[in-house]
Amino acid sequence: MNELSLDVCAKNLGKHGFEIEIVSSLEEAGNRLREEIEKIHPQTVSYGDSITVRKTGIVEELRQRKDLMFHDGFNPDLSREENMEERRKGLIADLFFTGINAVSVTGSLHWLDMVGNRIAPLSFGPKRVVLLTGKNKLVSTPEDAVKRIKEIAAPQNVARHPGFNTPCAKTGKCHDCNSPQRICNAWLTIERCFPKGRILVILIDEELGL
Repeated sequence: MNELSLDVCAKNLGKHGFEIEIVSSLEEAGNRLREEIEKIHPQTVSYGDSITVRKTGIVEELRQRKDLMFHDGFNPDLSREENMEERRKGLIADLFFTGINAVSVTGSLHWLDMVGNRIAPLSFGPKRVVLLTGKNKLVSTPEDAVKRIKEIAAPQNVARHPGFNTPCAKTGKCHDCNSPQRICNAWLTIERCFPKGRILVILIDEELGL
């Protein structure tokens, strides 16, 4: 079994071309994200929904800024159609940020998504990607990442959305269902960062998110 430590994870992710930083708290992670915005001066910014990202307060701050275009695909004042259009625009934002479902300490990143707007920009599009993750997302292997997502992340994400009637909403366990509300539609694994350094992974020494 691989040691589930932030240092081991950071070392292996670094070998795979990711830019890595370890921070001690969510507050520090939020400040690092703010520093990134000021450093690269993006004209356009977007994000994929993430409890960890939201808790930094950065989303509310960006909604108030007038010096850049924030493509907010989760704006409560917009219709679903309008939000979906904002998510499409976010695919080619200068800066995109979100969380991670699972991180293998062998050096790979893993997600499961319903719509795909969170995972599509990670592969290609935005010039710069910043990812935030708590230490509870660390697992030993890519196989353990899949297990974590199915047994923990996916059912708990369904539970936080009222009105979902998938089997896991009732039992808390994955049933590999065919529900129209199924959130387990598209998988993404990133094993190497290309080009090198495009993706910054901020590993937070706290348990955060689902």
